[in-house]
Amino acid sequence: MIEVRAHLGEGRISIEVAGHEEHVAGGRVCAAVSAVIQTALLGVQAIAEQHPDLVSVEITEE
Repeated sequence: MIEVRAHLGEGRISIEVAGHEEHVAGGRVCAAVSAVIQTALLGVQAIAEQHPDLVSVEITEE
């Protein structure tokens, strides 16, 4: 099961994605979710590079 949690607040959005599909779709669903989330992150990083005075991106690994 892939779980996506989005937390919305005053001027804030937090998205957390965890889990893995249970081999039902051969990994396609997991790959699709990962691709969408990673593409969104790459887009935000590109905007931050173009406008460093307006956007800051911090990525941490656990």
